[in-house]
Amino acid sequence: MAMEEKGYSQRRACSLVDIDPRVFRYRSTRGDDVAIRAKLKELANQRRRFGYHRLHILLKREGVEINWKRLYQLYREERLTVRKRGGRKRALGTRAPMTIPQGPNQRWSLDFVSDALVDGRRFRILCVLDDFSRECLATVVDNSLCGERVGRELNKIAFRTGYPAWSSRTREPS
Repeated sequence: MAMEEKGYSQRRACSLVDIDPRVFRYRSTRGDDVAIRAKLKELANQRRRFGYHRLHILLKREGVEINWKRLYQLYREERLTVRKRGGRKRALGTRAPMTIPQGPNQRWSLDFVSDALVDGRRFRILCVLDDFSRECLATVVDNSLCGERVGRELNKIAFRTGYPAWSSRTREPS
């Protein structure tokens, strides 16, 4: 710009912008990458889950010799990326907050706690709480608590206190 408008020499114009004249005169000898770019795009569209490493292997198999660093540069310039997989499926609609129980024996909460004895043996504790009164309805301690055992213990509690009240949010007993 300064050379055409002001008539400055190349050396003077380069010194004004503080670059070496060799940088100004440099012409790239690198060949055109149009064919490699097209092949890379084609392979990336066929193999959407392949990153640049695997695409490099496929290009090598087809006889295209290219440095993997150069391939990565082309891969980034073409904005090719491995397609992200879909996220976790979320519940549709708005969630209603859990209702607060208005009296005892309307809703129970179960909690499993695990710990170990000094000799290394593990044990589990099942705690059943009434959500309204915060009363501990039962505490069951054993080495292992299977589903049948939990069901038996819940039936014992229900025999003593009655089953918790059924709300519209829970399913009907079968």
